[in-house]
Amino acid sequence: MKRRVRRYAWLMGICLALFAGSLPVYYLVGVGWAVAMCGVAMLIPPFAAIIGNISDPRDPRDHDTLYGPNAER
Repeated sequence: MKRRVRRYAWLMGICLALFAGSLPVYYLVGVGWAVAMCGVAMLIPPFAAIIGNISDPRDPRDHDTLYGPNAER
C-alpha cells in the first residue's frame, strides 16, 4: 500500500509544482510556457489515479483484487 500512495503522491506533487511554477514562468518567460506547464499539469491527475490504483504484485494485502496481475483465474 505504501508504494501505491508514494507513486500517487509523487505524481500529484509534480502536478502541483507545475501549476504553482507557472506563475513565475509567466512573468519571466512568457504566456506560452506558462500555458504549456498548466496543460501538462492538467493531464497528470488522471494518470496519477490510474497508477495509484494499480495493484502491487509484491504486496500480500493486494491479492484480493478482482482485476489485474493478482486476480484469481
